[in-house]
Amino acid sequence: MTAGAWRLLRHFDGEPGLQMARDEALLEHGGSSAVLRLYTWRPDALSLGYFQRFRDVPAAAGATSVVRRWTGGGAIHHADELTFAIAAPLEHALYAGPVVDSYRRVHALVIEALALVGVTARLRGDVAPLASDRAGSGMCFHASTPEDIVWDAAKGVGSAQRRRGGRVLHHGSIKLDTTALEGPIATAKVDVARLETALLTVFGRRFRLVADELTPRERRHAADRAAFFRSDAFVHRR
Repeated sequence: MTAGAWRLLRHFDGEPGLQMARDEALLEHGGSSAVLRLYTWRPDALSLGYFQRFRDVPAAAGATSVVRRWTGGGAIHHADELTFAIAAPLEHALYAGPVVDSYRRVHALVIEALALVGVTARLRGDVAPLASDRAGSGMCFHASTPEDIVWDAAKGVGSAQRRRGGRVLHHGSIKLDTTALEGPIATAKVDVARLETALLTVFGRRFRLVADELTPRERRHAADRAAFFRSDAFVHRR
């Protein structure tokens, strides 16, 4: 990999446990590389935030596929969305300094990409509550912070981080449509390919993206760990 280049990975329609394990592999074994990974889920799945209690997310009891993420935040129903993950050294310019500033930097890029597909989005700021805010569900898109991305008076992008071993993993979910579990939230209403192109355009203006694959070590890690992320022991750990 050329020095300073970002690895670009695309893993569409991936099994939920495997998708989580791939992100862990990039956090654990990415070294000094920055990575942008774009992916979707098959089957649809509910992911719990690392610190959530299973019983505090009513939708989890009836979901057919449930995993737990390494990142925090609320539960997300991964359907009709494009998921992005960034794995990078903590000293990277996107993540240097206060954590809240890193969210604003990353979300500024996502807002720019959304504008390319006709969505006028912004950070929520001090405007609250949103139409999508809802108490008691435990769902990510039913709670908002000033750094979340909103449009149509509702939340449309949720993201969270995990920092470990000098690296950061940043997950983000960009909603294309809603589901019965999430109800009235903001949705981009474009197809995955169009939104992917917009994200690659924006990131490509700032970083040198080089299409890549998982290394053999990362592939082995992901294969070995996929079952863990969907296991009862991890999903019901809290």
